[in-house]
Amino acid sequence: MNQQGGKPTGHEDDWWGQLYGDAEDAGPSAAPDSLDDRYASAAGAVKERPDTVPAPRSAPDAPGRGAPAFPAGLPRPPGFTVEPQPQPQPEREPSPPAAEGRPARAPEYVGAGPPTYDPEPTALPEADPDDLGDLVADTVLDGARYGTATLRAVSLRGDSARYRGEPRRDSLLTARFGTGEHALLLVAMATGARATPGAHRAAAEACRWIGRAVGRSHERLARDMLAGRRGDLKSGLHRLTGRSLGRLRASAVEQGVDPEEYAATLRCLLLPADPECRTRVFFGAGAGGLFRLRDGEWQDIEPRVTEPVVGFGSPPAETPDGDRLTMDLGIPTPPSPYEPAPEPPREPFRFRASVARPGDTLLLCTNGLADPLRGEPELAAHLLRRWSGSGPPGLADFLADTQVRVKGYADDRTAAAVWEA
Repeated sequence: MNQQGGKPTGHEDDWWGQLYGDAEDAGPSAAPDSLDDRYASAAGAVKERPDTVPAPRSAPDAPGRGAPAFPAGLPRPPGFTVEPQPQPQPEREPSPPAAEGRPARAPEYVGAGPPTYDPEPTALPEADPDDLGDLVADTVLDGARYGTATLRAVSLRGDSARYRGEPRRDSLLTARFGTGEHALLLVAMATGARATPGAHRAAAEACRWIGRAVGRSHERLARDMLAGRRGDLKSGLHRLTGRSLGRLRASAVEQGVDPEEYAATLRCLLLPADPECRTRVFFGAGAGGLFRLRDGEWQDIEPRVTEPVVGFGSPPAETPDGDRLTMDLGIPTPPSPYEPAPEPPREPFRFRASVARPGDTLLLCTNGLADPLRGEPELAAHLLRRWSGSGPPGLADFLADTQVRVKGYADDRTAAAVWEA
């Protein structure tokens, strides 16, 4: 053969003639020409020249490649003698077990059945374009660790308010005053009056007033806590609470609002940053819950109400020495036309100072969590399992624990828990 367009050279084309001779092309062969026939022909040619078959590559020559494969159902030619071996799958490391004594996940609800409302927020509160600072978030979450105490705090909107598009009436304030071991931590929570338009504003203002009062006196309060001066703490915090609630009532008058509607309950917790001081002080005015988890059981340590807030309630019926201030003969006194009608009694002052032990968990909360804790044993048992002997939870776990729902309880929930190391 020669290149296209070239002239024959004679001896260069002899090999073509020797191979095919002078025979003319007879067309397609009559012999069978299937895939099997072609393979049989190729296999016979290979058997005649075994030295031309390359040896299969060993594993070191082809790192990372599996053994050669051949389609199933066909005879394997030489070199395809090893079936592909399945590659071993790496074993997955087992998931870390849940902390001892704490279930892996909090249930959505406990009790007889699911609550009426949806578990997630439905409607947002209406907003005023000229007063966007009045908006309140659905949920507030905070935490800290000072000395031997780890703090977790949360305030979340209740199921009823979430469904109706009402703002959260509960307010939460967490603050640190001072630095180092002389610092003082304040947790304040307030609940506005039910079914009043400015309830959330009253609660937030009550927290701000008590925060300002405690912050200005934090050095004296921290020294009294370290020295264990319980009497000084009680009288001082009594005055601060009365002054703060008094300013809240004055604010209502300035706004032209009924002070009975622009009101709030107030519950506070003081924690010193000094690791040598384990004194924990609760004070405030208004119902709620104060619980302690100790030795595997819940203790309801809410103080008994005995004293009204100074300047905001009826005076005590007797002096500290037991002397009666008036003689009560049980005869009703007719109202005087020259004196205003007596105001309804205000919330009494509440105070409790206690010394924490390692392993204790102290829980302060508003009625939104206190009521189901007292009314539904399954909720108390759930928190007991979650918080006993397993250390403080993370913020997300604490939120999940405190929002476990109970049918019939749909108010806002605000809680602060302290784990003692």
